[in-house]
Amino acid sequence: MKKSLGMNSSLNAARPDFALIAAWVKPGAKVLDLGCGDGSLIRFLRDSRGSRGYGVEIDDANVLACFNNGVNVIQSDLESGLQSFESGSFDYVVLSQTLQAVKNTENIIKEMLRVSKEGIVSFPNFGYWKNRLQVLSGHMPVSEALPYQWFDTPNIHNCTLGDFEEFCGQHGARILERRVMSGNRQITFMPNLLGMLAFYRFEQQK
Repeated sequence: MKKSLGMNSSLNAARPDFALIAAWVKPGAKVLDLGCGDGSLIRFLRDSRGSRGYGVEIDDANVLACFNNGVNVIQSDLESGLQSFESGSFDYVVLSQTLQAVKNTENIIKEMLRVSKEGIVSFPNFGYWKNRLQVLSGHMPVSEALPYQWFDTPNIHNCTLGDFEEFCGQHGARILERRVMSGNRQITFMPNLLGMLAFYRFEQQK
């Protein structure tokens, strides 16, 4: 699940996932970040792409951090949907490293495509080879992308690249682009085995 980060001048280098998401966002676009943490991504997009945006966050401390970071934030539970937003209100809705922690995945994706032209999601790839090795050794995976123990994890819907792509096909989401990363490296060879973090840009299937 997304972790809160303080803002600093090396954010681009420290969070290559931010730079990857920013590369998909057109300059001046209107962006909604779901489960925005302390608002670091929205602020990064504002500073690097001139985007306008809002964050949605439920945690009190993170909401306060958003205000301190100068980010517009609405305190709300994602599981209740996005009824506060009209259809087509945004150019992009981002769900960064939070997909695996939501209960109603179908509704979240449906709502993302209702209120925006495109959705962007990122999530830890459960099919990553080190995760597979840990499962084979009889333990749930713990890694940089999945930092929690089985008993305190907020992640309830871990998935692989293949799982997510099948899900999109079954729920009317057309994948526009995919990037798979391991640390700072983009993975193109056997991504479902060698990729640690997956990124997808998608739209409503026409």
